[in-house]
Amino acid sequence: MVKIIAGAKGSGKTARLVDEINQVAMTDSNVVCVERGNRLDQLLKHSVRLINVKEYPVAGFDQLLAFIGGICSKDYDLTHIYIDSIAKVACNEDIEALTQFIKNLDGFLKDSAITATLVLSLSVDELPEDIKGFVEA
Repeated sequence: MVKIIAGAKGSGKTARLVDEINQVAMTDSNVVCVERGNRLDQLLKHSVRLINVKEYPVAGFDQLLAFIGGICSKDYDLTHIYIDSIAKVACNEDIEALTQFIKNLDGFLKDSAITATLVLSLSVDELPEDIKGFVEA
């Protein structure tokens, strides 16, 4: 399952993400958070596996999907994947490529128990109709 947290810059998306991750981390869950940089490392519970994608050769949505596949293959008991600022993580701001990535990721996760939550710096009104159904209220 794929969920999107969308909103304009400064609308509190990251704070909402941190709260959700820390809540989930208090349960019996295996949580991974992917970001570009280390801005969340002091905000997340120690049980969350934080991945700085800058340390890996990932550029573009296809490579990011393959990277997520690798994470899933290593962590057989993974329950949640969070990606902060998806466009920055993928180094790609093309909305059509993002739309295809979300569809591909949803297809990849459809038969698994993994929930992927993506943070996107666009208002819901700016999103293509194809992905508005993934937006978390």
